[in-house]
Order: sequence, then structure tokens, then C-alpha cells
Amino acid sequence: MKTLHTEALLLRSVDVGESDRILHLLTPRTGRLTVVAKGARRSKKRFPGTLDFFNHLRVQVERRRPTSMPQLQLARLERTFDGIRRESRRFALGCYLLELLDRLSPEGGRAGDLKALFDFALGSLTLLDETRPDAALRTLLELQALDALGLRPELGRCVRCGTPIGAARSRGSSGSGGQSSAAALGFHIADGGPVCCAEPGEMLLPVHAGTLRALEGGLRLGLPQLGRLSLGGQALAEARALVGRFLRFHVGIELRSEAFLEERLTPAGAGGRLAHRDSNADSNARRA
Repeated sequence: MKTLHTEALLLRSVDVGESDRILHLLTPRTGRLTVVAKGARRSKKRFPGTLDFFNHLRVQVERRRPTSMPQLQLARLERTFDGIRRESRRFALGCYLLELLDRLSPEGGRAGDLKALFDFALGSLTLLDETRPDAALRTLLELQALDALGLRPELGRCVRCGTPIGAARSRGSSGSGGQSSAAALGFHIADGGPVCCAEPGEMLLPVHAGTLRALEGGLRLGLPQLGRLSLGGQALAEARALVGRFLRFHVGIELRSEAFLEERLTPAGAGGRLAHRDSNADSNARRA
């Protein structure tokens, strides 16, 4: 890459020296891209109010030597998502999604995958600019983020034997002493899906088939339609536990913005309240 002209979203900004900034950008052509913006904190002519979060940009990046960090030469504002900045829930979830994408987005990859990831990021900001989110929308956005990042969990079949979850439930409920049709399945965080043939003593997260089907429905919906999917009560509690633990398993650390987000989006009522994080359970799931 000598000169790159592309769309971009800002994922992270770090001040260095007296006037420069190191930026993590997400672009549809490169994935995550680390650049230096020389004089960004001093010059108002080159970057006039553009290098801020929740801005959709058109940028010019140059790499003068193969071993040097690419330099951001120009950044033009395409769109600003002011609705996210004006409301605390939108702002909290927007910051969380940007931090998540900064942590997990690849540097390079297949062109189609990178374009799909950028489209998800831009579409998510567009949705948050127009929608006041709740815990259900957060969960569905996290799930779609995992899908865009190539980390989609299995929701329809046992990850070990391939049995569809409906058949697994029927098999478990048949015969004397079997589970009822409403019994929970077990989800293996490290294996990334439900397990109907678990070994005794395995650490599994209980989840009902209806919750898995609801999450599958959320993956099939386009971003503008996510608010139409009803997810509450026990299904929301199970979905939050499943998606949250699966995501932390892949991220590996607690995101800085997560505590602030949970303060804003924790639903009221025992049926939908987020359970206190069980770090031991997460550690066991990682080792499983």
C-alpha cells in the first residue's frame, strides 16, 4: 500500500508526543488499520473536527516506506452520528461496540469479509443513532458482531454429534427418568455451541431451545429490524449469559467500557436482570 483512499471509522485514539495521534481505523479494504496522524492535535486545517468517535470518514493514508507506520494525510467527514452522543444508553453501547471491534477486528483478510465487517460497524452506528437500546438489542448486536468477525456460535445443532437441538430435546425427554420437553440444554462456551452428549461433570451453561431459536432469528434479521425481535424474561437472561460469556471467552479481557454499559442497560426485574459475573465459571469454561 502506497496510497489508500477509503471510508473509515475511528476505533481508538492515543496521543503521542506533543502533537501527534496514533489512530486505529476500521476500513472496508484493510480491516483494522493503525496510522499516525502527524500534527493532529495542533493543526485545525488538516483534520478540522473529523478525528472523533462516531464519525463516518473518507480518508487518505500513505505509507512512504514498507517498514514505516502509515500516515493519515486527509480525513473528510461523511456523516456524524450526533444521536449517539446525545443519549447515555446509545453512547455507552456505541463506545462498547467500537472497543469490541478494536479488540477483535483483523488486520487484513478476504475482501468480502472485511467489507461485511465494515458494513456491520457502520450499520450498527446508524441503528444506534436512531434507536434507544435496551439489553435485548445489546445482546443481538453483540451476536451479529461475532458473526461479522467470523466468531459466530453454533445455535442449531450439537457441536459434537451434529444432532439438531429439537431432536436432542426429544431424545433427552424420551424414556423413564428423561428430561421434560421444557428442560434446558447445555451450552459449551469453549466449543461454541449446545451439547447433547456431554461427559459427566462438564461445565455447561443451561439454555433452553427457545432461546437458541430466538438468537438464530436475530442473526437472520437485518440491523434495522433488530428492535422487532422480542426477547425478555428468562430468554433474555439466558441469552445475556450465553452471548456475554462466549464473547468474553474470545476477547480474553474485560473491556473498559463494559461496566459503564451494564449500568445503563441492566434490565429491571428478577426475570431479566443480568446475573453477577461469575469469573470462576468463565475461567472453567475457558479451560473446558
